[in-house]
Amino acid sequence: MRSRLIDTHCHLGDAAFDADRDAVLARAAAADVSHVVVIAESLAASERSATLARGCAGLSATAGVHPHEARAWSPETAARVRELLAAPEMVAVGETGLDYHYMHAPPDIQRAAFAAHLQLATDIGKPVIVHARDADADMAAMLRALAPQPPVVVLHSFSSGDVVWDAGMAISAYFSFSGMITFKNWTLSGRLSDCPPDRLLVETDAPYLAPVPHRGQRNEPAFVRAVAERAAALRGDPPDALARRTTANARRCFGARLESSL
Repeated sequence: MRSRLIDTHCHLGDAAFDADRDAVLARAAAADVSHVVVIAESLAASERSATLARGCAGLSATAGVHPHEARAWSPETAARVRELLAAPEMVAVGETGLDYHYMHAPPDIQRAAFAAHLQLATDIGKPVIVHARDADADMAAMLRALAPQPPVVVLHSFSSGDVVWDAGMAISAYFSFSGMITFKNWTLSGRLSDCPPDRLLVETDAPYLAPVPHRGQRNEPAFVRAVAERAAALRGDPPDALARRTTANARRCFGARLESSL
């Protein structure tokens, strides 16, 4: 039997899964994916993620507001996110962060919302899921400012530059890698090799970023095995050893809830 895997970042509440969500989870279980962390990107998505996790022991969830939605962050939203995160099935804050590529919200509004999420994670003692795109200088500065007692930080779908890598290393962040590592244009293979073995995670970011050989399809949790196998190859690790390691890391990062299975 293959070692089991955990998909640490999946937007299972997305409408892309509305027609066949149960079948998606059945395929994940058949692929020996034991647990899925359902990621929220808005208040509405936080509510959906919480409902999904509440109804399935093999799911955990997050609550928070993506930088694309940073304009929606308000005292009322913050209060509801905090309330949702009090439940045991809610294992992390986010997804939050900075995205200056699309700039759906001005940088100052993104930074304020991100800072509030970081403080919330510190206050409640849960990890924070961080999205970073084309904002390396500001992201690195905000991560370094968390020392000497940072919350647990997960840099999801990692593809940032040296300054974010160094800032993440300085605060003992987890580095999560997605299907991007299977793409022909992936140029950061050294990051996988350099990642401390106890800080390595794998994810799908489904329904986005489907890995090879599933490019062009809707991504789903079962495909995290392709990510893990590519990560193992790039690191020179046996696939089962990497699966065991990343599963143990996910459980350490997010807590005992991830010991339950689909």
